[in-house]
Amino acid sequence: MACRISELVIDCADPDGLAAFWSDVLGYVEIEREDDGSIAIGPPGAGFGGPQPTLVLSPSSAPRTGKLRLHIDVNATDRDQDAELERLLALGARPVDVGQTGTESWHVLADPEGNEFCLLHTRLQPV
Repeated sequence: MACRISELVIDCADPDGLAAFWSDVLGYVEIEREDDGSIAIGPPGAGFGGPQPTLVLSPSSAPRTGKLRLHIDVNATDRDQDAELERLLALGARPVDVGQTGTESWHVLADPEGNEFCLLHTRLQPV
């Protein structure tokens, strides 16, 4: 049997703010708060161990340097890429340049704390 990704942990300065952003992006809800200030979010009704990984927003005061070595890719489920891009920008995402040529089929964005993620072109079925 193989492993499965159950959680993605993102160090951040403002777990509440980032949890709100990613909950809006993904349609997630708060699952748990830890004493250290970490906030776990995940799909409603599924929680930890469901078909989609939970995100844990973990407080950190360490500055980030350079491009992330791992990033999240997202796909729209109920609208086309252009409409989803507008929605993500309205939620607080912003376009970033990480060296793309401009001919890519995806958009590189950053969340409110500057963590890069990509909005891919293909629309996926909701889980």
